[in-house]
Amino acid sequence: MSKSANALRGETEFVIAGATHVLRPSFENLVLAEAELGSLFALIERAAQGMLTLAEIAALLWHCLPDENRPERSAVGEAVMTMGVLAATAPVRAILAQVLQGDA
Repeated sequence: MSKSANALRGETEFVIAGATHVLRPSFENLVLAEAELGSLFALIERAAQGMLTLAEIAALLWHCLPDENRPERSAVGEAVMTMGVLAATAPVRAILAQVLQGDA
């Protein structure tokens, strides 16, 4: 994907199979993530306690990928494993910070 992330919109970048994708925590994307994962506030609490699961990390990241050209969820999981959970928490933190802070 050639488009760059716009930090002012809460976007961040995530590399999947060598391609950079923009994660976009839009209202619609976050509602879909919340429908699957439960309350985003509870997710934030689990993240603060270091209690997020791989499935939760991959699901949140996948839901924040734009629908057009969205890779398979398994590719997102593979990207998390390739980069390591610690590195994968950076885009997760950016998304969760956007949930808490809203637009700057």
